[in-house]
Order: sequence, then C-alpha cells, then structure tokens
Amino acid sequence: MRLTWIGHATVLIEAGGARLVTDPLLRGRVAHLRRETAPAADLAHPDAVLLSHQHHDHLDVPSLRRLDAPVLGPPGTARTLRRLGRAVDELRPGDERAIAGVVVRAVPAVHDGRRSPTSRRRTDDAIGFVVDDGERRAYFAGDTERFDGMRYLGPVDAALVPIWGWGPRVGAGHMDPSQAAEAVALLAPAIAIPIHWGTYLRLGLKRRHGHLLTEPADAFRERCAVTAPGVRVVQLAPGELLDLSAASIG
Repeated sequence: MRLTWIGHATVLIEAGGARLVTDPLLRGRVAHLRRETAPAADLAHPDAVLLSHQHHDHLDVPSLRRLDAPVLGPPGTARTLRRLGRAVDELRPGDERAIAGVVVRAVPAVHDGRRSPTSRRRTDDAIGFVVDDGERRAYFAGDTERFDGMRYLGPVDAALVPIWGWGPRVGAGHMDPSQAAEAVALLAPAIAIPIHWGTYLRLGLKRRHGHLLTEPADAFRERCAVTAPGVRVVQLAPGELLDLSAASIG
C-alpha cells in the first residue's frame, strides 16, 4: 500500500491492484481559495474516487472532470453529480465495496456535509473510508470532529487525519491539531499522516497568516508525542509518497 498526499484532503491510495483518489481538489484557484504549494500531481486513470462529503473543497466538479472514474460518496452525491454523467455509488457507514482487489468500507464522520446550508441535514451526509488490501488498512477521515467511535474503526496501519483547514480558525465539524491528536489516540494507528492543512489559504490571508502553512503540522506532532506517544507521525509534502511496506510497521 502506497499513500501520496496530493494536498488538502486529496490522497492517492495505491493498494492491491487499485488506485483510489480521495476528495480531489486539483485546481490552483477555487473560489476564494488559492493553492499555496506546487500544482497538484497528475492523477490519471484512478479506479475510483472516494468522496467524504459535498463541501466545495472536497467535491469540486472541475477537478472531478479531470478524473474519468466512478465515484463513491455519501447519500446525495448522485444528485449533485447528475449532470456530470458519472457513475455514482452512494454509501452509508458500514457499507462495503470491492474495487480492483481491495475492500473499501464507509465509516462514520461527524460533520455537516451538505452541499447547501438550505438542504436537509442527514446524519450520514459525511463519511470516512477504510481501505483494506488484505495486508494493510488505511483510514481516510475526510472532515470530522473527534468522536468516541473512532476507537472501533481499527486496527489500522495508517490514519489520514485532518488537522486544520484554509483559514485562521476551524469551526464545528473539524479538528485542530490538539483534537486531531486525541483522535489519533483513539484510532491507535501505526502511522498518522496529517492532511487538510497547509495547501490552500483564503485570498488575502498569506501576509498575516502565512504561518498556517507550517504551524499546524508542528503542533500536531507535538501533541501526538504527548497524547499518542506510540504512534509515528509522518508529515508528507504535497506530492510526496509513503510506501507502507517499507515503513517498518508491524
């Protein structure tokens, strides 16, 4: 299993015979957000796209148009993508799908994942995923608060954990570095990889808040050392790959 952080919540998971892309956000500019790192890597020919919820920095239609692949997402995804002409399989927590030799399981998330605030909210409008290739298991959290049920998602070898966002603060349904470290303690993975940070900033913020491109990961690592000392934190740069088979995990 190989994990490449593309940036924000976008990860390429290569496991078994599958290439899976999470929450693709591949553009340099998305509404009021600007990418502050190198351009997104080429993600040609994935076997599936895993969408955690419908917020615009996770379900970005122009980015999806660049990926010719079926989509797995929470209820409501098919309606949002009906004009895209893409096969969409809607999953609820507990649902499993076999894709190119790996098992993808939807798991709970605590997040208001509606596309529009006027839509009816559901308890399953945001999900996470566990990818299992028979030897390794990776957890992709999407966007979520820490919740006690995380302790039952394991065992996992690698946890892809959101630690910030794209502005000077994080709101409900998200985790800051301290909360993310508490989530890691519940998950007890061999490796924790911080995501959803240090890639995009709201326009006009870089001069006063450029520290947000570095500080969240430093704070996350420091908190994990206290809260989850048995977990190895691996900080990836956008485009950097981690090969779990070479990562010396049990």
